[in-house]
Amino acid sequence: MTDIPEKAPLHGGDVYQLARTLGLNLTDLLDFSANINPLGFPPGLAAAVGEAMTEIVHYPDLRCLKLREALVSHHRLNPEQILVGNGSTELIYLAVRALQPARGLIVTPAFSEYEQALNAAQTPAAFHPTAEAHNFTLHDLPEVQAGDLVFLAHPASPSGALLAPELFLAAAAQVEAAGAYLLLDEAFVDFVEEASMKVHLDRFPRLMILRSFTKFFGIPGVRLGFLLAAPELTARLAAAQEPWSVSTMAQCMGRACLADLDYMRRTRTLIQHEREFLQQRLAKIPGLAAFPSAVNYLLVKLSRPGATAARLQRQMLAHRIVIRDASNFRGLDERFFRIAVRRRGENERLLAALKACLAS
Repeated sequence: MTDIPEKAPLHGGDVYQLARTLGLNLTDLLDFSANINPLGFPPGLAAAVGEAMTEIVHYPDLRCLKLREALVSHHRLNPEQILVGNGSTELIYLAVRALQPARGLIVTPAFSEYEQALNAAQTPAAFHPTAEAHNFTLHDLPEVQAGDLVFLAHPASPSGALLAPELFLAAAAQVEAAGAYLLLDEAFVDFVEEASMKVHLDRFPRLMILRSFTKFFGIPGVRLGFLLAAPELTARLAAAQEPWSVSTMAQCMGRACLADLDYMRRTRTLIQHEREFLQQRLAKIPGLAAFPSAVNYLLVKLSRPGATAARLQRQMLAHRIVIRDASNFRGLDERFFRIAVRRRGENERLLAALKACLAS
């Protein structure tokens, strides 16, 4: 088996390139690097796609009206507050392009695409680091300037910690007062929906909340996300969005996902139980320290002298398990890695492999 490349990919889930490099089939790898629902996609999705096949002879609905109606019902918002996109990543780039901020201010550690989107638009970036002692989530308010676009994740990425509501309200008020914009990334909040800050949307005209179908509904290959904001702001972003970026199939799948309430319930129950199981078992492995998380992934720190996530990642491939080297998150170092929460048998296989690798 060929060695893993020394340079870690910017994202988890790059299993196609990894399998090619190692000379393996995709199904040979157990992927803990991408934080996708271990139940897979909702069971009714295939039938819904079949019913939509007759529509692919037409261009997709530019306004995604049926999907937005389903989102209105699910999230109890107004249709003018919702903009659908080709995954939340498209909407990150769109926000930078449409708002043309003077500066991007990123609360770190953070998803790499915030900085990539700013670089693509030749917009300067500044960083507000968070501390390990606070589980890498916001504790002190950043210094916001007029014209800023502030990027903040809730739950935090890669730690999975929730943002304290009072801190969010203080940060949002600070952004409004400064004449800046706040992009709150809630791509993982579906796993703990009651914690979403969408209930405060009407209070902050310069707030945008990113949501994704990718993680919770297990459809990363479809590319579907949406943004919540004041009607004036969604209209401004929509004017700069490329036409037909959301396919007919994606819109159909989104509606089917929102209709399956039992799938949502089973997902949240599974993730809560398996996350607690992983946290308890990881605490018993010498040399590992897992951070508290509210969602479907765990950030873990190696405490043994000389241990690195890159080396552990390579060792785990001997067990055909992929973990995420988190050292390329700005603000983390070579001791951090991240793992997804999966089903019990898969989680047990991960734990056994970690013990074996650390023992060697």
